[in-house]
Amino acid sequence: MGTEDSIYDEDMHNEDEAGIASIDAKLLAEPIRSLHRRGGHIAIPPDTTIGEAARIMKTHRIGCVLVEAQSKLVGIFTERDILTKLVGTGYDPAAVRVDAVMTRNVETLSPDDPIAFALQRMSIGGFRHVPLVDETGRPVGVLSVKDIVDYLAENFPREVLNIPPEPGKQPQIPEGA
Repeated sequence: MGTEDSIYDEDMHNEDEAGIASIDAKLLAEPIRSLHRRGGHIAIPPDTTIGEAARIMKTHRIGCVLVEAQSKLVGIFTERDILTKLVGTGYDPAAVRVDAVMTRNVETLSPDDPIAFALQRMSIGGFRHVPLVDETGRPVGVLSVKDIVDYLAENFPREVLNIPPEPGKQPQIPEGA
């Protein structure tokens, strides 16, 4: 992405005495919809087997699927559920159903909630994925930690995308430079 194509907005960044950009409160007050770009989500019914759910997640390269019944969110099934609830238990991925191990009573967010609110909820809850629902409670997407990291990288390309020197080491300057 060239400089002219950058979405870097000088009004949303401050610099400290060392010239290092910091996140402005306006950036974190933006609604989640401003960073959620992938659109949509993958949903499965509660009677899906763990093996099929894992295959879907692998095929789509995602870390979770929403579990829906009659277009309503009934749970979320994540890669963490596989690791913490299933690995080492001798389960049969072709026999165990998602509804036996999914997370129920899922905390959700609205696409209109501020990014700062999402960060707070994800941090306190230890969530890597949070379902997004509309005003009727119908699932409309999933917010992931990766979505937030990508958003920060887009808004701070110089600070994030350039590889900084290792902490405590001075950058090597070639002779004659």
